[in-house]
Amino acid sequence: MTRIKICGLMQINDIEAVNTEKPDYIGFIFANSRRAITPSQAFDLRNALSPNIIPVGVFVDEPIQNIISLVQHGVINAIQLHGSENEQYIQKLKSITNKPIIKAIPIQNKGDVQKWEQSCADHLLLDNINGGTGQTFNWNLIGQTNTLFFLAGGLTTANVTEAIKKTTPFAVDVSSSVETNGAKDPAKIKNFIRRVRDEQ
Repeated sequence: MTRIKICGLMQINDIEAVNTEKPDYIGFIFANSRRAITPSQAFDLRNALSPNIIPVGVFVDEPIQNIISLVQHGVINAIQLHGSENEQYIQKLKSITNKPIIKAIPIQNKGDVQKWEQSCADHLLLDNINGGTGQTFNWNLIGQTNTLFFLAGGLTTANVTEAIKKTTPFAVDVSSSVETNGAKDPAKIKNFIRRVRDEQ
């Protein structure tokens, strides 16, 4: 069963929507983004989140101690890295916390995935070179891999079935296509999640 992550939650209405539809993961963004929230906002949203949904913190080249603080305060249960974090950074983070680490990599060329197959990250997240833009990339560039990866980049109810069939991801990650006028849309969240689960 392909897991589902709804990323970029910002307000209590978003939490209510995911509590109803029950994706496997949700994302709180702590990097420079229009969807960014503060640790205190995330703490409040986390307290309202269903315990069956895993909250993921999304970071870009964040000081490790800031991430650890969010883990220790129970705000996040998984860590997603979207910057230039190298293996040394990931190993140091893993030595301090036992939470799953997801390393995002932009896919430009065939072989990009294979370069990261030996990473100590628990999962890779494959995205467009311009992550967060809601644009797809050429899924054929993924190639053969045994890595359990999250697939991101321009996924919608119209293309997610094809994406899963072509790439067999561990999880699919969506944000902009489940929004209306820049805010999460409960109906779109519902439709996306049901499209993924009804096809399996």
